[in-house]
Amino acid sequence: MSETTAAELLTACLEQEGVEYVFGLPGEEMEALLFALEESEITFVPTRHEQGAAFMADVHGRLTGEAGVCLATLGPGATNLLTGVADAHLDKSPLVAITAQGGLERLHKESHQAIDVVDMFEPITKWNAQLNEPDIVHESVRKAFKTAEYEKPGATHLELPENVAERETSVDPLPTRDRVRTVPPDSESIDRLLSELEAADRSVVITGNGAVRTHAAQALRAFVEETDVPAVSTYMGKGAVSDAMSQSLLTLDSGPDGEALQAIHRADLVISVGFDIAEHDPAVWDLTETTLVHVDTEPAEVSEAYNPEVEIVANIGRTLEEITEWCREIEITDDADWYAPLREAIVDDLERTPAAEAPFTVRGVLPLLREVMDADDVLVSDVGNHKMAIARRFPTYEPNTCVISNGLATMGIAVPGSVAADLATDANVVAATGDGGFLMNAAEIETATRLGCEFTIVVFTDDDYGLISKKQRAHTGASVGTELTNPDFTTFAESFGIDSYRPSTRDELSVALEEALGGGMSLVEIPLS
Repeated sequence: MSETTAAELLTACLEQEGVEYVFGLPGEEMEALLFALEESEITFVPTRHEQGAAFMADVHGRLTGEAGVCLATLGPGATNLLTGVADAHLDKSPLVAITAQGGLERLHKESHQAIDVVDMFEPITKWNAQLNEPDIVHESVRKAFKTAEYEKPGATHLELPENVAERETSVDPLPTRDRVRTVPPDSESIDRLLSELEAADRSVVITGNGAVRTHAAQALRAFVEETDVPAVSTYMGKGAVSDAMSQSLLTLDSGPDGEALQAIHRADLVISVGFDIAEHDPAVWDLTETTLVHVDTEPAEVSEAYNPEVEIVANIGRTLEEITEWCREIEITDDADWYAPLREAIVDDLERTPAAEAPFTVRGVLPLLREVMDADDVLVSDVGNHKMAIARRFPTYEPNTCVISNGLATMGIAVPGSVAADLATDANVVAATGDGGFLMNAAEIETATRLGCEFTIVVFTDDDYGLISKKQRAHTGASVGTELTNPDFTTFAESFGIDSYRPSTRDELSVALEEALGGGMSLVEIPLS
């Protein structure tokens, strides 16, 4: 077998895994790896910040199910990568992070930019390791991808010291294999769930991130249609059940008077499907007098507020298919009359149109945005006050078309996340962000234009960290430390060579959104009242 360097082997292993893009920043300690990538079929995408690179890998993993890859140098490069890797870890997005490191000969002592990166990444990864020998690279890369991608997915990390990168080895990449498959449900668990369904008068499904991630949407929709059981989504479960379906109560906080949560409070049976506690605090559901069934690929996290009587740990789609088949045979159906008025109140709230002369609000803008977006177009939401409105009041019709980070819930994800979304899909992409989150990673507009991306950035401006000030005022009657100033966003956008709009009326906004989504890279600034 021919000799190859560890950096070249690592690159060959990435090719074997089907990696198309590596997002990151260059550094001198990764010189060998960068030149190896240059000679490969993989596109290295230089970003403007390591956090942006990690967010791109994060959203790539979430939309495709295949691990996104991000790259950083040692020291500050690795620390900058941390937030995006942690976001992928808590949002259950498959991601492989690669960091460079100084030579092994200087890591036993204090030295320039050297910190214990492997130890630092330990709490935010499923697995991570240092590649301290060229002969372990092939096994380590295969393990990193296998671990990142199997249920429940998350982040992994590999560290490559610069002197190891240049050493030679004769090993070859390991072949990839089919994903580890989750098991079908056992008959005893199915029988227990069917018994609970037969006994219940008012059942509710809570749809979590796992229902989207495991491609269980079709089976879930068939179940709620067959049984007429209403479905309430977490923010990350949006789209698993189409909000156009009569059984959808949108998300957990939807409705002018919290009608979605009212449904959970009235239910005598709650079936959670693919739910992770990191997505939403179940304490507000108050399930003490309610039977709870947990359907997921892993057992439920131990929690006083979330303590299921029945747990079905199996393939989610297969479980729902089997339950639906049994429900057809024994004719289990819910009486939709008990929740239909709740859905009506939610839909009426969505359809309320502000007066033409009314100042802009996020909730007033969302119907116009929904109108110009097709069902399979992708909205990537940043974190902030606007996220809450999007989660509650942006109807979503297909899985993975409303991307919300609600595990780590990280500001700054929208623009870099939209770069990844634009590369991963042929649909239109919209980055919805506030002025606070936007400027955290706005430099990635340059990355987007360099790549030829075409997506629309909608920036809601209020010169404030609005969600924090809103909560402060609710608690104390005042806010502190939240006020901001902003540049001229239209001029800022034009400096990158992209189209910009600042509408002042609803009619102007409708025209601006229609034009912006018509093609090219653009920014629409929406000043809020």
